[in-house]
Amino acid sequence: MTQPPDFIHRFLPGSDPAAPVLLLLHGTGGTEDDLLELGADLRPGAALLSPRGQVLENGMPRFFRRLAEGVFDEEDLVRRTNELADFVAAARQRHGLGSRPVVAVGYSNGANIAASLLLLRPEILAGAVLFRAMVPLTPERLPQLAGIPVFLAGGRSDRMIPPEATARLAQMLQAAGAALILNWTPGGHGLAPAEIDAARRWLAKNFPS
Repeated sequence: MTQPPDFIHRFLPGSDPAAPVLLLLHGTGGTEDDLLELGADLRPGAALLSPRGQVLENGMPRFFRRLAEGVFDEEDLVRRTNELADFVAAARQRHGLGSRPVVAVGYSNGANIAASLLLLRPEILAGAVLFRAMVPLTPERLPQLAGIPVFLAGGRSDRMIPPEATARLAQMLQAAGAALILNWTPGGHGLAPAEIDAARRWLAKNFPS
């Protein structure tokens, strides 16, 4: 059996064993520490599993390679998605997570690989919060995401991920059967307090203790 790849990561066990595990996936140039505060704010008491992307772009960590802005290396993306999925599966045993649901919380590059997990390895996630995501790849066939809750947040003025790119991802996830909430903010690529509040309420509703 192949040993699953290890990621530099943080794991905080949380104080609420009935809460989900939040898989925190940072944006380009981030680290395993970037989203810890956000995760604790979004779902108080939840366990936090926060890996660092293993690809470097001009010294900045990412979760997969890209060929240009908005143009992804799909071969690398598929491989990195499977590696991340295997890491999460192994973390269940390593950190004693049992059968607790894992919910991805991703921003930008991290949101894109979280979307890729939904499309390629949907058994890994019970749900996802995707801040500033686009279609990462088009699978040969859509997975069965029936009932899997997804919160997708886009910025109407985002120059890095245009609104139409986020809307295309929304259409793909809905076509796969996901229970999707699409939340828009008038701002750009940065996160706004209102959408963080909306994501917090969404998590409390869909993953109560």
